[in-house]
Parts: sequence; C-alpha cells; structure tokens
Amino acid sequence: MNNVTPLPTSSSPPRVQSDRAGFGALRAELHKRADDLDLAELWAELPHAERRVLLKSADLQQDTTQQISQLNKREREALRGAIHRMSDYANQLKGRLQPRRQHPSRELASHAIAALKEGNAQAAVHWLGIIERGVV
Repeated sequence: MNNVTPLPTSSSPPRVQSDRAGFGALRAELHKRADDLDLAELWAELPHAERRVLLKSADLQQDTTQQISQLNKREREALRGAIHRMSDYANQLKGRLQPRRQHPSRELASHAIAALKEGNAQAAVHWLGIIERGVV
C-alpha cells in the first residue's frame, strides 16, 4: 500500500464566486427590477388614492386593487414611467418651495466691507482670508 500514488484531480474554481465589491447586491437589485419586484413592493405600500393618481398619470384604466402581477409588461412600464415623472415633478416643486438661502460667504464679505469702511485693513484681510480658505 505504500506504492499507491493519488490520482491527479482537477481543481476547478467554485461555480459561485464570492461577492466582490458589493456587485452581488447590485446584481440582486437588477434582477428585482427586471422582475418588477421593486415596483410590486412600492405598489403594495401605496394607499388606493395614490394608486389611482399613478394609474391616471400612466393613462391606465385598471382597478386600484389589482396587483402588479396582473398588469402586462407595457402597463407596468407605463406605471414605472408615471412614478418617475411624478417623482421628478415633486423634486422640482420641493426645490421651488424651499426658501433661497444666501451663500454663507456673503455674510463674511459684509464683515470685510464694514472693516474696510472703518479703515481696519487687518480685520478686512482676516475676513477675506476665511472666505478664501473656504471655511464656510
């Protein structure tokens, strides 16, 4: 039995590679989108009034109690498009409603101008230095 030599075996890499840099999670997300699972999750969370608005925006006549799986591919794509349009609209509206704030460096510049008017060049240089360093 001492003369027995083990036969060579092929060491092939495992069929499933370990997740590198989070690509597995990204792949899973893409599969969910391809199967419209992300749309199904969102649809399940929406109240019927919001479903009705989305269906109207997508120009669909379906009942709000229907599940996403009951819609055909074209209808699901129309619904997804309506969600994106309404989301873009909501973001634009939110941006318009928020008050415009002046840049923080404007206040520092006003201090520098006031120092120059007083004849205090050292204080003006101080305020301008803060602005230039980008502290704010």
